[in-house]
Amino acid sequence: MQLDLKTIEALAPDQASLSAASKLTKRSNWPRLETNEQLGLIWGECQGSGSNPYRVAFDTGDHGYKCTCPSRKFPCKHILGLMWIGATAPASFDRVDQTPDWVNDWLGRRRKPGQPPAQAPARAEGKSIDEAARPEESAPVEDAAAAERREAAQRKRAEDTRSAVSAALDELDQWIADQLRLGLAGFVDACSERCRRIAARLVDLKATALAGRIDELPARLMALRGEEKPDAAIRELGKLVLLAKAWRATPDDAELKRLVSTSETREQALANPDAVQVESDWEVLGEKIETRRDGLVSHATWLLDLKSPTPRFAVLLDFFPASAGRRSGAFAPGDRFKARLVFYPSRNPLRALVAERLGDAAAAAWPAFTGQTAGDPLAAYAAFQDGAPWLSDCPVILPAGVIALDEKDGAWWQAAGDPHGIALPLAGSVNQTLLGLDLAATAALWNGARLELLASQSNMGRLDLS
Repeated sequence: MQLDLKTIEALAPDQASLSAASKLTKRSNWPRLETNEQLGLIWGECQGSGSNPYRVAFDTGDHGYKCTCPSRKFPCKHILGLMWIGATAPASFDRVDQTPDWVNDWLGRRRKPGQPPAQAPARAEGKSIDEAARPEESAPVEDAAAAERREAAQRKRAEDTRSAVSAALDELDQWIADQLRLGLAGFVDACSERCRRIAARLVDLKATALAGRIDELPARLMALRGEEKPDAAIRELGKLVLLAKAWRATPDDAELKRLVSTSETREQALANPDAVQVESDWEVLGEKIETRRDGLVSHATWLLDLKSPTPRFAVLLDFFPASAGRRSGAFAPGDRFKARLVFYPSRNPLRALVAERLGDAAAAAWPAFTGQTAGDPLAAYAAFQDGAPWLSDCPVILPAGVIALDEKDGAWWQAAGDPHGIALPLAGSVNQTLLGLDLAATAALWNGARLELLASQSNMGRLDLS
């Protein structure tokens, strides 16, 4: 590894990038750091503000680099931070002979045979790595009176937020009553305009998360057949009523605050002593990427615990502006890795953070889960709804089955061995090659009306269906 701090200083676009990179040199920011010394490569995963870490790679020979973050500065602070660790703490990198697929993909697109090593660019004025590494001056000690004023201001803001959210839920109740009074048929026809108005009002009253959910309701209804829309609308309105009642009963409940107003930060979730932590082997089942009406992209990565005797899932949820363009995820469907996950406190813990990456896990078939799929494939969904009836998507593992089409070309999952047994309609279209294929087990999301396929195990191996 041939890196020195002068090279990093010369490559940095500005002093601000160097200062930001200096804060990323802590080992705890990097769940994964690896090097292939024969190829002169270092790479790692840097945990940003989202749930998925950024993938960062650097070629120590020609100073080429790659990062999945949306920064418009090149190289970004993550690249500089990776180089900084490489220059000052090379022992932090695990030495491996193989490079992961995402590094290979990057190399395949950029490397040219016979390309000579790059020379470090000349040092630019106005940048100093010594200045970036210098500890920030400690803040003056706050006196007791100032601390009391600050805490009082925080309490006042919390009380104001609670009052505003309570008023938002009152308006929501009135809005739902108006929709029922005017008739569901009219609501379905005009839901886009009506939902947009109440969503804007909820944002004004600090019920931001709830506003986002209502803003997405028209899109969910549009994906259904005409005869299904009234039932789906009444179910969703009923869930909103239950959520509002639950929040009024326990406004300090972490899960309810997350669904109604705002979510806790990553640091708060990791520091929560009540958060469930699970160290296991995980497989990436699939991704669900949606562009929302508020201009954000929701990127959900669904994981399956491969060591749990019963199906256990986790979802890594990330949000970023749609204007930033498509962002590469830290994981690809089918990836397997060992990690310690921290779950956000919830009645049905699903949303999680990768607290520590512990290496790769060997590829193999899914374990033979017992207990839940033998009788009712949707038993997990029933339990999920009993605990939190305001939630929608529930991950399930379905037993052996096939994909078939009905007379209207609608796609269904049908349990195997019983043509008159349970059948569940699928969301969207399906690949024609899946029709009639024997699926030994299928991972999917069930929202009470449609099944979204994530992955299946078949006699052809693992199938990525997301």
